[in-house]
Amino acid sequence: MPDIHIHRDHDLGLAKARKVAFQWATDAENRFEMACTIIEGKTRDTVEFTRSGLTGELLVEEHQFTLDAKLGFLLGAFSKTIESEIEKNLDALLAKGSATAKARPVAKSAAAKKAAVRTAKK
Repeated sequence: MPDIHIHRDHDLGLAKARKVAFQWATDAENRFEMACTIIEGKTRDTVEFTRSGLTGELLVEEHQFTLDAKLGFLLGAFSKTIESEIEKNLDALLAKGSATAKARPVAKSAAAKKAAVRTAKK
């Protein structure tokens, strides 16, 4: 059986990575009719997913995602297409999560500057 292995490093931290993984699982259930189960742990989570001809898991850690899937005989012919689609979806969610993570400190910094200016005016 063909295997799919995808590894992505990130700088989101575990809390934000969990949100990305939850969104990925929701998308997988809605778009690809997969059944997903999220198992939360202290240092990492596991998203188990399955559907006819496909089983796998997404390991969610503070600095990385690792996805491993096994395809059945019929889906094996489409392994490159399936892998490409999974990569595209995961990369888009990671980019969105990274943009949100980077935008928040800037917003907090701007808010802190405004508060400092207000305090100085009083």
